[in-house]
Amino acid sequence: MGDVTGPKFMMRSEEQIRNHYLNCGVSVDCVIFGFDEGDLKVLLVRRGVEPYQGQWALPGDLVDPEEDLNVAAVRVLNELTGLNNVFMQQVFTFGEVHRHPLGRVFTVAYYSLIRIDKYKVNKGNWAEEAEWWSINNIPELPFDHNLIVETVSDNFRTQVKRKPIGFELLPKTFTLTEIQHLYEAVLQTNFDVRNFRKKLLTTGLLIDTNTFTKNNAHRPARLYRFNKQKYDRWSKSGFTLDM
Repeated sequence: MGDVTGPKFMMRSEEQIRNHYLNCGVSVDCVIFGFDEGDLKVLLVRRGVEPYQGQWALPGDLVDPEEDLNVAAVRVLNELTGLNNVFMQQVFTFGEVHRHPLGRVFTVAYYSLIRIDKYKVNKGNWAEEAEWWSINNIPELPFDHNLIVETVSDNFRTQVKRKPIGFELLPKTFTLTEIQHLYEAVLQTNFDVRNFRKKLLTTGLLIDTNTFTKNNAHRPARLYRFNKQKYDRWSKSGFTLDM
């Protein structure tokens, strides 16, 4: 197409610019990760409309021309899954020319990580179903949604190594085993128990509550809570969790 900012572009009429360069759509796609019983999951919806009717996909839809992107992401997630009050972060834009069968559509991906048992999912709008799928069992998705999940997952895992997680995902008090299972699920790896505990405890993120679990079937385990002051500071400034 040539230089769209040079003299040739400026010589085009307003109608030519509008018809040729501004004739495309924008959508939002929400990658909602959920932590549940040691497993990392992704929220998908079954499409009740074409294109790709009947297939599982990310919760996503077109942005209204008069709508802000962030507002659209919140609206779409709520309309298709019933989820409210979910803080989502904008991460990537996907713009392959033929990614949408009906025309040129850029999509902006948002993501969040939530504790599944704190939210109730309900299908809505054109979504026939809304369900959590294990990150290791995601089906073939339409559009470029598998690429979106993969790209956002990789970015998220990189962030997890630099910023603490768990404050919203674990109980107020928790065991070292529980937080290790959280990190293993998110990072899709296994850690040596002694090494993981030693490095995590040296960060100062955890405070020993001097209390123990009360499960007669197992040996009582020591309970910890987060050092909120340090957690908040490191959530903003970052740190390196080299396991």
